[in-house]
Amino acid sequence: MAHTRGITSLPTLDLSLLDGTAAQRQGFLDDLRHAARDVGFFYLAGHGIDADLLKQVQSHARQFFALPDSEKTAVGMINSPHFRGYNRAASEITRGKPDLREQFDLGAERDALSLDENSPYWARLQGPNQWPAALPALKPLLLDWQQAMTGMSLRLLRAFAQALSLPQESFDQLYGDKPNEHIKLMRYPGQVPDQSNQGVGAHKDSGFLSFLLQDHQSGLQVEIEEGRWIDALPRDNTLVVNIGELLELATNGYLRATVHRVLSPPEGSERLSIAFFLGAQLDAVVPLYPLPAELLREARGPASDPDNPLFRDVGWNYLKGRLRSHPDVAQRFYGDVLIPNAFSA
Repeated sequence: MAHTRGITSLPTLDLSLLDGTAAQRQGFLDDLRHAARDVGFFYLAGHGIDADLLKQVQSHARQFFALPDSEKTAVGMINSPHFRGYNRAASEITRGKPDLREQFDLGAERDALSLDENSPYWARLQGPNQWPAALPALKPLLLDWQQAMTGMSLRLLRAFAQALSLPQESFDQLYGDKPNEHIKLMRYPGQVPDQSNQGVGAHKDSGFLSFLLQDHQSGLQVEIEEGRWIDALPRDNTLVVNIGELLELATNGYLRATVHRVLSPPEGSERLSIAFFLGAQLDAVVPLYPLPAELLREARGPASDPDNPLFRDVGWNYLKGRLRSHPDVAQRFYGDVLIPNAFSA
């Protein structure tokens, strides 16, 4: 893409400009549209999330990963039909290869749905999280952070609507009162000689927007053009934001969900990162939004992987990704889904 040839680092946007003058606000919206179209990634400053809260989240994430293996495996994802809980390094699969990171996955803290024979398979995804008994402060802290991140991310999503010359509430119907929030705590151990350096394999995120809180160890890379990767180096007081496939799908490819990966840190070091993903309600269906003609002319169409096609039905799209990434959980709780044509209905 001609737009990307001169790009060697991610742009930085300041969310606080939404509260500035009319000119500052419009400048932010213009920069947001260009960053989301040309790169699909940017640093977000002025996000308003309390710095002490972010430090506490990082500190408690480190405490979690420092727990004995017995404490972590007690909340293993293999126990959860909702894909919540802990995974050892090399448990999650990306593009057919194991990711060398240990991680702890959480979602919105909701009761499991009452199911019957007519319930869609994806309805099993809703349910409670697992929490480590040895770290009782983790639950209220992460739920507080989740609430703060949801409010901020929905504000940014409304800014996206305005940047696309749509009414600011255009996306509201998709996330509704039960957005598919997802938190992932991740620890990447240092590289081991003669082993893969795949911290996370190349992939796109499946939701609306993704936010990443990094420590000071690099590793995240963005495929700015096919075969050309740039580093998303850690920057203080920022979150890394990227576009998910749902937003690409909703804009017919005008906005860009960009392939990215994480390389394992050097031997003898580690990397801690914490991700927040904002997705649509599981029962939502993503429409094609009526962009202005001048934007439609630049829409590229969504770039769907033929081996991992996009679905406009949010629940099916999310379930498909979970089944591919966590085959052990899939075999235990979704054996009836792992049949030919299960996703065609």
